Amino acid sequence: MKPPRARPKPPPKRPAVMTGAMVPVLGWPPDEDRVEAIFERLARTMPEPKTELNFSSPYTLVVAVALSAQATDVAVNKATDKLFAVADTPEKMLALGEAGLVPYIASIGLYRGKARNVIALSRIVLEQHGGEVPLNRADLQALPGVGRKTASVVLNELGIEAAIAVDTHVFRVSHRLGLANAATPDKVEAQLFRVVPGQWLPKAHHWLILHGRYTCTARKPKCSACVISDLCPSRAGLAALGEAT
Repeated sequence: MKPPRARPKPPPKRPAVMTGAMVPVLGWPPDEDRVEAIFERLARTMPEPKTELNFSSPYTLVVAVALSAQATDVAVNKATDKLFAVADTPEKMLALGEAGLVPYIASIGLYRGKARNVIALSRIVLEQHGGEVPLNRADLQALPGVGRKTASVVLNELGIEAAIAVDTHVFRVSHRLGLANAATPDKVEAQLFRVVPGQWLPKAHHWLILHGRYTCTARKPKCSACVISDLCPSRAGLAALGEAT
């Protein structure tokens, strides 16, 4: 009797944020003058970048960012515009309850799990933090549904910490520009902190996200309309994907 054939090993999984298009692997670290020029131009184009999520307080920001996982800001805003009109504090959210919350966010992906997390984090904020969202990384990341990326978005948006949350846009744009070449979000974050000049760090997160969302898109990058196209080492390889000439 022949011994059973060994099963072939499955290919390694790509990080969840690597979706939508090829990401070229470039040498690292990048030239410092080129990096400085990239952020100088992005700063001129978007002098005051902000999150596109609607919020009115640290609490509503935490909830909005938690709901935005695997969902667009547009979809989240449509849901929270109605939700926050009736529940914009931990007390009101707990009074609404999980069953009452679900109809408001049912249009968002993974809404049942998110509903559980929002109710659970609201209870912790109320019972352990006096109803005020804790604005430090350790306590934020201890909240249900709030991981490192969500905490980074909150701390950066509120001007507490110059954090860089590596989502799909930041991951893609960083690789295309040669700012990073690591294979995981955490490692890309570490690389960005090493190469982005300190003066640009507080807004780098937003610049990279917005540039990836509207210009350096996954499937059809708008290279011909890009203010940093001449500084992009990937432009030639992206020509087949988009409008590059």
